[in-house]
Amino acid sequence: MRRDNVGPTCWGARPRRRLARGLAAAVLPVLAAALAPVADAGAATRHVWVAAVPTTWNAVPNARDALHGASYAAAETTFPTVAYRRYTRGWRKPLRLPYERRAGAGELTGPLIRARVGDELRIHFKNLDTLRGQAHSMHFHGVEYEPSSDGVWLPLHSGKGGRVAPGQTFTYELTAGAGSAGVWPYHDHSTSMEESIAGGMYGALSIAARGERRADREYLVAFAPWHGFQTINGRAFVGNTPVFQSRVGDTVQWDVIAMGDEFHTFHVHGHKWRTDGGTPEDTRGLGPAESFRVRWTERAPGTWLYHCHVETHMAQGMIGLYRVRR
Repeated sequence: MRRDNVGPTCWGARPRRRLARGLAAAVLPVLAAALAPVADAGAATRHVWVAAVPTTWNAVPNARDALHGASYAAAETTFPTVAYRRYTRGWRKPLRLPYERRAGAGELTGPLIRARVGDELRIHFKNLDTLRGQAHSMHFHGVEYEPSSDGVWLPLHSGKGGRVAPGQTFTYELTAGAGSAGVWPYHDHSTSMEESIAGGMYGALSIAARGERRADREYLVAFAPWHGFQTINGRAFVGNTPVFQSRVGDTVQWDVIAMGDEFHTFHVHGHKWRTDGGTPEDTRGLGPAESFRVRWTERAPGTWLYHCHVETHMAQGMIGLYRVRR
């Protein structure tokens, strides 16, 4: 050890204690930061602007059921409704993000809201329902919140967020807690809940775990009835339902939710995945407001069907195409 510039008293007991305290003060914060979970540093407060807006929706825009050769008139498949839409800050103009387009979300179904465990979510909601003039709300599954952000209408107990009147706004304050990783539905839970959900007022939260890498491809599959059709993201029959695209080597994630009163089974031809317990499966059932996500690394080029495996639902439109390029 070089001591050329060290005075003879620097190594006495008291100076040594001062040096030890100084080193501890400098080193311990660095050590604590190094040992902290990496994802904590990425936790954020995410602001999302959503409105309930009137729209006219056609579940079969090409007017055909290609598998059965049936044709439909526009009057049989097109109806006015109210849906959730993402907006820019302050509800200045509608916004559909690129990942939502690729996922098939953000048209009839509401925005696909992404977050990560540890994030705070501020969902700014505005009711622009000029079609029916009804109150609406947003109720979120899978996240943590105070009763004031529950988004449910309960007489004598609900806060303003449970029944947002036309022209009014409310901000829901949510936390993606330790058990929030996964895919969860959200929907209207106000006085108009039944009519709103039947009309398409629902969407999904996609919450990544701490340190989890997002999939290369993420797809939303929302099973729900619509005016006598069985739809995926509000569309019925091959050629109308979303056509999902990936390439060999991609990590793909399917976000599956069910809305309405019926039970469904999710199936993708030529593929299987593993449950959380490690069991291989290629079909999984879910009931009203249930949700799950499945992942795999793509190895099977070709054009495949994905659908609900309840045969009557498939026949009524709950079927689509999945294309994998080499």
